[in-house]
Formats: sequence, C-alpha cells, structure tokens
Amino acid sequence: MVLFGKKWILWFTELNKNHNDLVGKKCANLGEISRLGLRVPPGFAISLDGYELFLKKTGIGNKIQLTINTYGDQLEQNIKEASDVLKDLFRSTPMPLEMEKEIKKQYKKLCDLAKEQDVAVAVRSSGVVSMPGQMDSYLNVRGADEVVEKIRYVWGSAFSVRAIMYRHNKGLPPTTTPIGVAVIKLICARSAGVLLTVIPTTGDKTKVIIEGNWGLGEIVVSGESKPDTFIINKANFDMEETINAKPKRVVCGPKGTTVADVPLESQNISCLKPEEIKKMVEIACFVENHFGEPQDMEWVIDPSLTFPENIFWVQTRSAKWAKQPDAQGYFTNLLGGLFKDR
Repeated sequence: MVLFGKKWILWFTELNKNHNDLVGKKCANLGEISRLGLRVPPGFAISLDGYELFLKKTGIGNKIQLTINTYGDQLEQNIKEASDVLKDLFRSTPMPLEMEKEIKKQYKKLCDLAKEQDVAVAVRSSGVVSMPGQMDSYLNVRGADEVVEKIRYVWGSAFSVRAIMYRHNKGLPPTTTPIGVAVIKLICARSAGVLLTVIPTTGDKTKVIIEGNWGLGEIVVSGESKPDTFIINKANFDMEETINAKPKRVVCGPKGTTVADVPLESQNISCLKPEEIKKMVEIACFVENHFGEPQDMEWVIDPSLTFPENIFWVQTRSAKWAKQPDAQGYFTNLLGGLFKDR
C-alpha cells in the first residue's frame, strides 16, 4: 500500500540487506538470505514508515512526547509507570481503518500462499538499531484481527522498561523508536535454536556453535531445560556435543504457545540429526562469507518436511558482539531471540 507517496508494507522477496533503514535489520536480512536461496518462511514487513504513519494518523505521537515530558528528570525513577502508560497507548488505540484493511489484505495473501485459512504467524520486531531482547514477539498468531492487534503490541513494546532504559543508557532520546515489524509464517517446529559462526567467549572463528531444544525452544529461556550444544569445526566438521535432558518443550496451542511434556524416548536424545547439523554449518558458513563477518542465526526444523527441505532460517545478524565481557551470558539467552526480539 502507498500512502503519502510511500510504500509501507513490503514482502521479504522485495527486500535485501540495504533496506535496513526502511524495514529494520531483521526484515532486511530475511530478504537478503531468501535471495541467497536459504529457506525462509514467507512473510511481509511493516516498514518504519508504517509505524510513523500510525503515530501521525492516530495522534499518539504527540501523546508519547507529552508523557515523556511529564516525567522530566524523574523519568528513570518512574520508569515502570511511564512504560505502562506508553504501552497502553498502543494497546488501546485502534489501527486506522485504511491501514487495517491493507494489513488484512496482505495477511490474506499470505494465507493464500500457505493454502491455509488463518495461517499461524509470528509477529516480531525489526529495529534499525539493535536492542537485544528489549522488544516483544508473538508466536502462533491466527486471524486477521489478531495480526493487526499484535502489530500494535509490538510497536508498544518499544516502550518497555528495558527498552526505555536501553535507550537512556545508550544516550538515545527516549522517544527514538524506529521499529519495523515482521509478519512471518510460523513453523511449529520439531526443534529450534540458534547458531553462531564464532565462539562467543573466545572469538574463535574456526568453529560454529549450535544450541537447540525440542519444540520452539522457549523453555530454555525460562531455565526449565538446558539446550543441546554442538561445537563444530568448520574445516573438517569434527564435533563436540553435549546432549542434555529435555523433559519439556514449547509447542503451538490453539492460540499462542503452551508447555508440553517431551516423550520419554526423546528426552535424552539429540534434537538434531547429524546430517541436519552438517547442512546447517555449511549454510551458515556461506552466509558468513556473504556478509563478511560472523553471524548469529535462528533456525527451526519443520516436522512436516524431509531433509534438507525441513531446515528454515528466521533470522541472521552480525555476531560482532562476540568476545565481549558478557558474551557468554548473551549467548545463553540467545534462544530468547525467538520470543524476545533482538
């Protein structure tokens, strides 16, 4: 759709890495790796112009600034209250009708492409400035009304306590919230996780590290389950693996996600097959070479498909944070990128 001379909804197939300032890092990179031939679930991006259009047409842009001004120098001391007020603005403000119609139109196209009515999607943030773990994602969103609602919620999560404090600590204006949104077909994964083409604590670029769990992986973030870990030599594929007990997994429910038991026979076996690991490493090294720097990537395994078509990628980004003082803690929480956006 074009409003005020700007197209504010774009499909991943229209995007590449140069569109970061248009749709945010996540969406731009999804477009780039899909062009490279990686299997990326279909989806579309709400651009930063869409966000700005929403603020302008609803008038809440002025309300955000007024709210921030109200707290003045006391913003940090009242950060939770300010955050609640700002997030509620987005939750309580309806999407302008013409924007709602266009989002629903694009969602219908996605349903048609997937050959599924009310296809399940993930609605995820896509910031121009990387703000690891500061904004929300919503999984297993079904139906046009729910998609429109969750887009507003993702926009509002740019004013979470953590996001406001992140901008404050980085010296960014509290109202600086350039944020796109990815609406991407959800894969109710057999297993899911993250992959880095560098060892985060040492900066060793000769190895790849993969962490994963059965299901969607969110259970790892809660501390209820430890992920399987695989460290693979890029040159000869020699591998060290640590297979942990995984009694719980996160699966798709009627709406959203739910925690379920892992079958006893699967709790202590690897969530990835050797051929899947090798293929993932090959693909990740190709992506690393393309971008010219180490990558951290999110992967999911589709249980409805056979190898190698079952491997999908839902994010790649620079891993330039590796070998930082808190790198190990950052990597431990990377699986949260599937549920708390990065």
